[in-house]
Amino acid sequence: MLEAREGNKVATNNLNYADMIEHERLPRHIAIIMDGNGRWARKRLMPRTMGHRAGINSIRRVVEACVDIGIPVLTVFAFSTENWKRPLDEVDYLMKLLVEFLHKELKALDENNIRISILGNYELLPDKCKIEIAEAVQITQDNSGMSFNIALNYGSRSEILEAVRCLAKEIAKGEISAEDITEEHFSSLLYTKGLPDPDLLIRTAGEMRLSNFLLWQIAYTELWVTDLMWPDFSREELLKAIWEFQQRDRRFGGLSR
Repeated sequence: MLEAREGNKVATNNLNYADMIEHERLPRHIAIIMDGNGRWARKRLMPRTMGHRAGINSIRRVVEACVDIGIPVLTVFAFSTENWKRPLDEVDYLMKLLVEFLHKELKALDENNIRISILGNYELLPDKCKIEIAEAVQITQDNSGMSFNIALNYGSRSEILEAVRCLAKEIAKGEISAEDITEEHFSSLLYTKGLPDPDLLIRTAGEMRLSNFLLWQIAYTELWVTDLMWPDFSREELLKAIWEFQQRDRRFGGLSR
């Protein structure tokens, strides 16, 4: 029996999603907005930073589960372009957690054939972060297993604007004409170049918004929201999301068969 606890409430689920999901119809790409760390900590009368630390364990659980299940691509929203507005001590702590996570987990990620990529302009991050990121990307770049993408200093509007600027430069140089611009060419200028668009977007903590995340890429993505805070997100909850995804009729603008 699976249990998910939130505050004083206990949600009990007798379904065994591990046995119910169809492995031949898994989502190719799962994206996650990891929300609720601060609220999770506040409910427990703890500093917000402790919620972020607890959230690291959920990242580890989800990565392990995706590898076990056979998910080809996992993308997590770790730090947005808007998160710089948070208190300086919280931002500093998030940067330290990033360094700690990559330093501790890199060997295991590499041994599991996981390729690490960064979505976003991480050149604006502190030097220690850039060093850890560069090492993680370099060491895992030839791995052929799951692609694990960490969105850092990422904002979808900024990503799209940068792609538009690239197109404008190509047109100005006479390399292409406006008529040459296709969805495929535009997609090749985004951080997610070469990756399939997400099939499933998970958001924790019950918020019903996209928060400037992968706005171009999620045109036909299935959205799945849970009230669980990110530190409480478990392997079982991931399996539930995948199972519910498989129950949906994905028409991509067409009609049901």
